[in-house]
Amino acid sequence: MVHIPRWQVILTLLVLIGGIFFASPNLFDPESLDEIPSWVPKDQVNLGLDLQGGSYLLVEVDIESVFAEQRDNRVDSIRSELRRSRPAIGYRELGVAGEFVVFTLVEPSDENITRTREVLRRIMPEALVTQSDGAFRVTDSDLVKEERRARTIEQTIEVIGRRIDPTGTLEISLQRQGDDRVLIQLPGVQNTEEIKERLLKTAKLSFRFVDENANPVAAVAPPGSEFLEAAESEVSGGTRRYVIKKRIIVGGENLTDAQATFQDGQPVVSFAFDSVGAQRFGSATQNNVGRPFAIVLDDKVVSAPVIQSPILDGRGIISGSFTIEQTQELALLLRAGALPASLKFLEERTVGPGLGADQILAGEFASILGLVLVIIFMAIIYGLFGLMANVALIMNLVLMLAALSVLGATLTLPGIAGIVLTIGMAVDANVLIFERIREEVGNGRSPISAIDAGYRRALTTIIDSNLTTLIAAVILMQFGSGPVKGFAVTLAIGLVTSMFTAIMLTRLLIVTWLRRRKPQALGI
Repeated sequence: MVHIPRWQVILTLLVLIGGIFFASPNLFDPESLDEIPSWVPKDQVNLGLDLQGGSYLLVEVDIESVFAEQRDNRVDSIRSELRRSRPAIGYRELGVAGEFVVFTLVEPSDENITRTREVLRRIMPEALVTQSDGAFRVTDSDLVKEERRARTIEQTIEVIGRRIDPTGTLEISLQRQGDDRVLIQLPGVQNTEEIKERLLKTAKLSFRFVDENANPVAAVAPPGSEFLEAAESEVSGGTRRYVIKKRIIVGGENLTDAQATFQDGQPVVSFAFDSVGAQRFGSATQNNVGRPFAIVLDDKVVSAPVIQSPILDGRGIISGSFTIEQTQELALLLRAGALPASLKFLEERTVGPGLGADQILAGEFASILGLVLVIIFMAIIYGLFGLMANVALIMNLVLMLAALSVLGATLTLPGIAGIVLTIGMAVDANVLIFERIREEVGNGRSPISAIDAGYRRALTTIIDSNLTTLIAAVILMQFGSGPVKGFAVTLAIGLVTSMFTAIMLTRLLIVTWLRRRKPQALGI
């Protein structure tokens, strides 16, 4: 452990220089950074809503549209399954009546009623089915409705988070309010128009067949089909209209990736399905070569190309009259997933930092006080070795600041608490090493042998203790949100940087001093 390869020395110095380079923008005002060259890093640590203010958005989720869509889907499923039965089951007056899907059998015999119940149980086992003299009513229990409502809100919160903060570093806060509302807190955001525009897009993607036997200019669409307008194309001053089958072959929930790219010099969006989606897509294209296949986004037909050959690899292209910015935005929305229901903005407030200035001062005071006390303690207890550890501690803070800046992470009060905790933990590895070196010196070893044994024997303990804490921090980052996630981010970054400075930087300083001074005894 006393011998340090040249590549490790170079790597350590490069990391330290890079840390200082990327942390330095935090010493300047944001306005002054505009005057420096473009190649110089300008990223600063973002402050959270509790420190710098921001915006509140209260949105209402249109839960009723989810139930209405489910009832329409049930109508299509019932129609398809009753016709597919052998022999087919005749029905009439199939449609939606309030919260019910209703229909009446043409021949309400006991056999047809039994077969119909079996069909309904197979395609919608959770539904409540009531029947009287061949007249059926289908709905859901209150418990099922409440579970679907909660699931819709949870999915909405998840999609909103991925759309606004795809990297997970801005530390937005999303909270459910009541039965159908979500409160969004956006730290540092004063103009919410771009955010609102992004959220208003449901980004529901589906792949469906074009009904070639229907007339697009007819007054009424055939059963099982609907009229949809083209997203961009205009013909003779009017919008082009398609007749599209309601049955969805593949939905956006089967997408695994979407990226903005180019094809033949035009901006397009490439996409990829999961295994289930790829199988459905491949089967549909293989059995329907020569048939038009519509790509529908938010009830608009983006394109309706004719299937030229089977597409079996689960990959495809969405093309249209897109700009580069539109393909990038569309790819982001598709990756984030479709909102299960549309949103309505009920309230918007822009707030200042409030007590943020006092909280920042309190956090700075706590950090500086903790740093000073740790520096004094290390200097008194370990002498020269303690001073070397203090140099590593200061560089640890610089590396943390650089990492937070590069990641664009948001610093909140819990994040400051994580920094204060890291200051205390940063010297923990050095304490373990120094105490082990003391033991080896007490056993009569020479300075070089004592330092080598101290680092070698303490290394396993250092890795184990920091790794277990890092696992806890990663779990908090994965499953926590808001303040909890902010604390976990700073803690995880601090653990990584403190291990680097303790194992690499402090050792480099000690070994350099050891080679130059060649001491006969260690003052530790």
